[in-house]
Amino acid sequence: MQKPLIRIPYTGPLPAPTIIPRFANSITGAIAALSTFLTAPPSHLVHHQHSSDPKSTVIITGAGISVASGLADYRGTNGTYRVNQTYRPIYYHEFAANHEARKRYWARSFLGWTNLHKARPNPTHYAIKSLGSMGFIRNVITQNVDSFHSIAHPDLPTLELHGYLRALTCVSCHNEYPREEFQTQLSKLNPAWDAFLAEIIRSGALDTENPDERRSRGVQTNPDGDIDLPGAPYTKFRYPACPHCLANPPLAGDGTQTKVEIDIDGAWKTTSTAGILKPAVVMFGESIAGVVKDAAEMAVDGSGRMLIVGTSLATYSAWRLAKRALERGMPIGILNLGGVRGEELFFQNLPIGQKGEAGVRAEQASDRVLPGLVEQLRRTGFHGHKEHQSVAQHLQNNTPFKDMLS
Repeated sequence: MQKPLIRIPYTGPLPAPTIIPRFANSITGAIAALSTFLTAPPSHLVHHQHSSDPKSTVIITGAGISVASGLADYRGTNGTYRVNQTYRPIYYHEFAANHEARKRYWARSFLGWTNLHKARPNPTHYAIKSLGSMGFIRNVITQNVDSFHSIAHPDLPTLELHGYLRALTCVSCHNEYPREEFQTQLSKLNPAWDAFLAEIIRSGALDTENPDERRSRGVQTNPDGDIDLPGAPYTKFRYPACPHCLANPPLAGDGTQTKVEIDIDGAWKTTSTAGILKPAVVMFGESIAGVVKDAAEMAVDGSGRMLIVGTSLATYSAWRLAKRALERGMPIGILNLGGVRGEELFFQNLPIGQKGEAGVRAEQASDRVLPGLVEQLRRTGFHGHKEHQSVAQHLQNNTPFKDMLS
């Protein structure tokens, strides 16, 4: 009997993987298997559309690939859900409805932004860039909100499934606002917190990637750039209003006029009925825009195989894309430390003796495997294929999708 799908968000450990093929149990073996995976002839099981490229690969990435950049992940050995059993992400309805919840969120985010902002892409991101330049990777779909993909490979289309932290959006007018400017405003509105942040930076607590060392210095970081400080006076934190709504208060959904009021320093006041800024990410309990879902499905349908890197697929938005690839008959490769949701389904009925052409499951660090994979492909003379326009390029030429492909 097939076990039921897990609930989201899922915080428990997943079963250990079965390595496929068996020799992929080392870095060298994983590189060899993935090399075969990327260069194998297109699967005859996949029905290709007119605009698809059966030789290409769509890649899905998650928080695990950013660990080497100094960011936490969710379900890894030192992941937030494993280390901090009490961690609970804020839900959209809480953020939108509760002024105190917003204070707490922005206070923690204010402290964590420095670490996220100074972090940079790592070898995994640049290896993906190389694989894209060689023609193997057609599209990147990422669950990450750190913008590392768009920094590392701006020419390789990336769909940010869950949004990004580099900007904010207004709940009322939906305009975007740069996070750096917002951070500056938070500093001015909260001088005591600004001084505390300077103290944290001086202590070196943000200079180490080791979660135990950070906790020993009173700092606990989470994947979304948030720092947990138990007992902190969050209720005193202040945040600004949306500048667009402040200048021109929009009409509410029922046609009534909203109002946006600020205190003498520029902080949002509870008498306001609009002007709430939120991170430009899809929060828990918030739906992904239909146009983003469509773009992700087109990216999957336009490729001949799927490579999953650094994610357990515990969120349904990513799992459904992998399931779509499975239902299309696409060969699937997984490179992830730890278990992946429903991964046994992806490797049923593989041909006996296959060496990676029909599927790969490796449990190695992506920042060690993918750069080695690039070098292996170069040494063996593979330079990829670019004879077809990718679906992502097609999407970029169509206005509705331009804002979602960075």
